[in-house]
Amino acid sequence: MINIVVAEDQQMLLTTLVSLLNLEENIEVVGKAGNGIEAMSLVQQHQPDLCIMDLEMPLKTGLDVAEELKTYDCKTIILTTFARPGYFERVQKAEVEGFLLKDSPSEELINSIHYIMAGGRIYAPELVDDKSVSTQPFLASIR
Repeated sequence: MINIVVAEDQQMLLTTLVSLLNLEENIEVVGKAGNGIEAMSLVQQHQPDLCIMDLEMPLKTGLDVAEELKTYDCKTIILTTFARPGYFERVQKAEVEGFLLKDSPSEELINSIHYIMAGGRIYAPELVDDKSVSTQPFLASIR
């Protein structure tokens, strides 16, 4: 079983993500948060395998939380709506395993979770502003 904490400040999207993930046989959402501080508290409390977070949240951003998670045995997927310069560099520095677009098909998120739990890293090609980084594992894993 893959235990997950989901952090998203938009309630409708948070509820939808949690419902989608809980439909999977081998995934259980053990906590849901509306901001970065709640996300860190849930990670400390539940010790999940993976944390899926919105990039921009109140109190602490998903990247702020991801930097703190480096000291935990918890993998991270950051979700965002837009590619913005400089974010990809911070994603790499925080050792984030997944950086995905929110408007991707739900199958991509599920496949990405399994790929990351198997030791991979997934970066949506549209979010990579460093052209020296290969997005081939991303493309191969979801198709």
